[in-house]
Amino acid sequence: MITQPNPPSVRWYTYLFINTTWFALTLRSQVLAGLLVPLLVQGFVGEAQKGTYFGFIRLWGLMAAVLLQALFGILSDHSRLRWGRRRPFILIGTFLEVVLILSLAWVAGLQGMTGYYVLFAIYLLSMASTNLSQAATQGFIPDLIPQEKRGIASGVKTLLEVPLPLVIFGMVIAPIVQKGNILAGLLITCAAMLVCMGLAMLVKEKPLETAPALNWKPFVSLLVMTGAFTGIILGLGQLVKAVIPLLPTDNRLSFGILGVAAMAVAVVAGVFTSLYIHLGASASQNRPFTWLVINRLAALVAINNVGVFLLYFVQEKFNLPGKQAAGLAGTLPLVLGVCVIFFGLIAGWLCDRVDRRLLTVSSGFIGALGIATLVLGQTQALMYVAAGFVGMAYAVFSVASWALGTDIIPKDRSGEFLGLQNIAGAGAGAIGAYIGGAIADAHGYVLLMSMFGVMFLLSSIAAVFVRPNPK
Repeated sequence: MITQPNPPSVRWYTYLFINTTWFALTLRSQVLAGLLVPLLVQGFVGEAQKGTYFGFIRLWGLMAAVLLQALFGILSDHSRLRWGRRRPFILIGTFLEVVLILSLAWVAGLQGMTGYYVLFAIYLLSMASTNLSQAATQGFIPDLIPQEKRGIASGVKTLLEVPLPLVIFGMVIAPIVQKGNILAGLLITCAAMLVCMGLAMLVKEKPLETAPALNWKPFVSLLVMTGAFTGIILGLGQLVKAVIPLLPTDNRLSFGILGVAAMAVAVVAGVFTSLYIHLGASASQNRPFTWLVINRLAALVAINNVGVFLLYFVQEKFNLPGKQAAGLAGTLPLVLGVCVIFFGLIAGWLCDRVDRRLLTVSSGFIGALGIATLVLGQTQALMYVAAGFVGMAYAVFSVASWALGTDIIPKDRSGEFLGLQNIAGAGAGAIGAYIGGAIADAHGYVLLMSMFGVMFLLSSIAAVFVRPNPK
């Protein structure tokens, strides 16, 4: 077993230092996936195919992230470096990421498919460097925080990981990019990442005293799971592309049904296949957990991809040029972030007093209402109302669904099962972008957002079946 010194006493600033990297990771993700990469892809491949090519980048970037995060996590767990297990990985990952982000200013000057392929390569390298940092950051709380204080530490993590980066992005970076100053936006992002990394270096770690030989079995299992999941998404994406030319171009409903059906099959088949590969025959004995992961994946397909495709949606709905659309697409997450803070506190209070399954079901309906407002609203003011509903849905979902998971998982395998929920986090972006991008290229981003609303409803249906096994 791994032997390490007892964690030092926890000072108030420790909660900040161990979680600052989460702020940097979310800010980086919002700037790249939510704004800059969509703009660059649009410039390289043009309007007609931007959704398909952006979806391709997202698919391979996220699948690489699943594997690399697991690999770096294993290496970090067994590291006996003098600086400690986690900080060296955060330091190296952050510096590499800063170099890659700044290189995007050069990529912006390229043209055509040459620019796209260079962007694709840099984005994959970026996913490697950011997961080098994230895999190590995830170990800080279990390493250094006593069990009875991990709730506080997790609360600080949530605050720094979700709402605060969105607020800073909307108030500072998006307006700068809207004015056409991409380099300044990248410099601010990199400066924030370096400050967060510097604070993380103040964490007091002690090196491991002993560590066993590396166990590669969990990584091999994840490799097989990821390969199977990727194959399902690729297969369904190619099927959608093959069927699109056969559909009547004036029948938007048929395109919507095709997209929703493909996403739903990817969600259900991906979860069942992945859990069976990892759990084997015992997967059938944990059917409530299977439905929980389906719930989480369906909801995150909607939540994650609304932000990712928001720029293209705003361009289409209000007929705005790229940089002007970037302003609106950048400020909407600010509203969402504020609502996550406010409603997250309420959801946490309700979660101990109301049926958690009921709250999880309700989050899907709230999210669908937000998407309906987004799609049907005719003014930019209503877009902010829609962002508020989606922020409320995300807050209720993230608190209630996670708490519901802790109720139904086997207590003696809690770490393993909670880790398996990461299937939803990575698979959501890949499913929504790769399958949805092709549909959007054929019939627009208003239709794509409508499909995400249906995915919210499907997440509610799945939550109904999350019932504890009878004793």
